[in-house]
Amino acid sequence: MYRLLGAGLALGLLRVAGRRGRSRSARLLPGPAGGRAPAAVVPPCREAPRGLGPGLLPLLAALAWSSRPAPAEQERERQGAGGAAAGDAEAEIIQLLKRAKLCIMKDEPAEAELILHDALRLAYKSDNKKAITYTYDLMANLAFIRGQLENAEKLFKATMSHLLGGGMQQEDNAIIEISLKLATIYAAQNRQELALAGYEFCISTLEEKIEREKELSEDTLSVEEKANTHLLLGMCLDSYARYLLFSKQPSQAQRMYEKALQISEEILGERHPQTIVLLSDLATSLDAQGRSDEACVHAQRASDLARQGEHPELHVLLRNLAAVLMHGERYAQAEEVYREALKRAKLKRDEVSVQHIREELAELSRKSRPVS
Repeated sequence: MYRLLGAGLALGLLRVAGRRGRSRSARLLPGPAGGRAPAAVVPPCREAPRGLGPGLLPLLAALAWSSRPAPAEQERERQGAGGAAAGDAEAEIIQLLKRAKLCIMKDEPAEAELILHDALRLAYKSDNKKAITYTYDLMANLAFIRGQLENAEKLFKATMSHLLGGGMQQEDNAIIEISLKLATIYAAQNRQELALAGYEFCISTLEEKIEREKELSEDTLSVEEKANTHLLLGMCLDSYARYLLFSKQPSQAQRMYEKALQISEEILGERHPQTIVLLSDLATSLDAQGRSDEACVHAQRASDLARQGEHPELHVLLRNLAAVLMHGERYAQAEEVYREALKRAKLKRDEVSVQHIREELAELSRKSRPVS
């Protein structure tokens, strides 16, 4: 019944990522055995984490990798005199969680937070451990997309603690996904050692897991489960590449992007939106090394595929292509692509991109002006 963040919600989170949320003081929640739950301290609101480095899509774009949701867990049999009451409480929690998800989709984070606090209180009151874990996960993701990184860190750790306490292994995909989000938070906070350790743990654990599971029959492990683990590895490589690019290690970032791109092409296909984004990001890493001709090939390919598939971030991909063209001193082509990107950004009402494109057009004008 309860599962961690699924693909549908993840895509909804992407739509609200990067926008400002309204902050509020978190209330104390009832904890186990009548105690208090860990306080969810909400720090002052700030801009949600964005792409690390010029021309990159938002950092949260990694969530587009989200695996296909696992089948819903079967209803637990309710026995004994308290079964009906437990069932009523669980039904109420589910309704609260559905309302919270809807608020997240509608970009109403403050209302979603209020509802999630109510769900968590009821989950503790009814001692529904799965509901407690699931609600913490939703609260953590909500804090994450609002840029409330300190609060998100605490909530993700609480979620992980409940999962491990329930017997989940460290190599489980749910644990690795949370570890990746924690690594991303550490990277955004410039806690470099923790970020690096987190990324390396996620990637090495998944690579070892994939190698062990390679020969398992479909009766033991389904094709879908294997694919989901590969996609999670792709998400980790993608996020680590962004970190490396921001850390001015473009050649290492390139290698991570190439591995992530291969996974995405094999499982999602070359026309999938995530594959196209990775192709564009690979171009960015090549451009950062001064390899503008190679970068241009990949950026152009990404833009062409995005046009064919009506990619929702086409204006961002075009901006990346224009930047590569400008760095390669192809000024006339760069201006043409920037103008198209600007037009599409206005249609999307992406004011942040509009501002950046205007600034880059001004830079292009200065670069292309003949020296007197």
